[in-house]
Amino acid sequence: MSEVKIGRALLSVSDKSGLVELGQALARHGVELVSTGGTAKALRDAGLDVADISDLTGFPEMMDGRVKTLHPKVHGGLLAVRSNAEHRASMEEHAIAPIDLVVVNLYPFAQTVARGGTREEIIENIDIGGPSMVRSAAKNHESVAIVTDPADYTRLIAEMDEKGGATSYDFRRMLCAKAYAATAAYDSMISQWFAAVDQGEKFPATRVMGSRLAGTLRYGENPHQDAALYLPLGPATSGIGQAEQVQGKELSYNNYNDADAALELLAEFRDGPPTVVIVKHANPCGVATGETLVEAYEAALACDSVSAFGGIIAVNRPLDGPTAEAISGIFTEVVVAPGADDAARAVFAKKKNLRLLLLSDGLPDPYRRGLQTKIIAGGVLVQDRDHGHVTPGMLKVVTKRAPTEQELKDCLFAWTVAKHVKSNAIVYAKDGVTAGIGAGQMNRRDSSRIAAVKAREAAETYNWAQPRTVGSAVASDAFFPFADGLLAAVEAGATAVIQPGGSIRDDDVIAAADEAGLAMVFTGMRHFRH
Repeated sequence: MSEVKIGRALLSVSDKSGLVELGQALARHGVELVSTGGTAKALRDAGLDVADISDLTGFPEMMDGRVKTLHPKVHGGLLAVRSNAEHRASMEEHAIAPIDLVVVNLYPFAQTVARGGTREEIIENIDIGGPSMVRSAAKNHESVAIVTDPADYTRLIAEMDEKGGATSYDFRRMLCAKAYAATAAYDSMISQWFAAVDQGEKFPATRVMGSRLAGTLRYGENPHQDAALYLPLGPATSGIGQAEQVQGKELSYNNYNDADAALELLAEFRDGPPTVVIVKHANPCGVATGETLVEAYEAALACDSVSAFGGIIAVNRPLDGPTAEAISGIFTEVVVAPGADDAARAVFAKKKNLRLLLLSDGLPDPYRRGLQTKIIAGGVLVQDRDHGHVTPGMLKVVTKRAPTEQELKDCLFAWTVAKHVKSNAIVYAKDGVTAGIGAGQMNRRDSSRIAAVKAREAAETYNWAQPRTVGSAVASDAFFPFADGLLAAVEAGATAVIQPGGSIRDDDVIAAADEAGLAMVFTGMRHFRH
């Protein structure tokens, strides 16, 4: 395919950034500028000669600008195949001039939704003429260049400077791909808004989602897998994807996945006391609250200091120097925090490979609504986020003995952590600190035993008189199908149990708890996490 010299350009943009510089560069190459409304005004104000779209079409803009570019002299100039004799004859017969470049960015639909615009305002910000021009120009990319991203203005100028005012086929083909992605993403946001907001449909018959590439990653879960990070389009979100990386080497796929798991759990304690979460392979291996962050960190680390090596740490307070010094005592991959003072930054600066992620918008709402997706072979699973939580008033005491006030606090703490542990999940906790965590086993008894083993190992490591599981509360993310998992918790020294209930053998489990003198409460809510 040959190079195409740009003789006429049609510009119609809502985002005026870089517009004047682009217009000046086009004028330098002798390009005739045609434009609409505010775009034309901005170019004229910069001293550039611009023809109105109505001069091209011979038809005025009308209906508050709804109809201005939907005209044969626009789309004929875009879609005509220049090498086709019949097309050329039609252009001559109807006085249709070719358009070699289209610069369009679309009405700010997503921004209007994000700022809380009225339904009428949102509908008015659905662009019609813009996507039509984009698609026409992109379809005929053999002859027409289509620019939809202001970030490509400099590339266009460089291309034209290099090629004497022309564009290459490869360049136009690249722009074409971006153009169709832009209109597809734009329509996806509109369809999502109509379905979810305007119509209240959680699961519409056709579901489309748009996202943009934030960057490619070194590799995926394993070195032979390619990976990338995409961010959702539409209203701004707050999470790991939006965190500012202050220092450290590039984040990996696993870093993002684990940091997200840590943040989701930490968010449960957003409004609580100083809290530290340590995650390894998407499972918490230590969670603790304390009077200070450094106290909470030391308690969380003690739960399973072996697993914490090379882990992810998330804290719900801005980092201070003493906490940073403590964290620097072992190898840590990533630290996530809502902020960090100068002393903490100075400490971490000595650890060049440690990634420090700061959340400028703070911790997300743990109970926020939204959907989660999981790609399976041949399909996509979609479900609500697990925003469920229990309060003391929702609990049902099922044993002869009711929990004490402290046992109840420990039960709720353990239950909160268990929600974020892979099933089957068992969590022992005492005084706002995890004592042992058992994750991802094929049966609940093994999870209970593994958590107890970790607690005994911690006691040996720190020379405690007894494991923290003694006098603890234990949480199970789903019901105990048999009493064996509960009896393992009894052996570990637990005195209180929180679980969903609902097994056909609940009576057997309750009887075993009563015989052991345990207090047990049912939540009526399950928290499987696969």
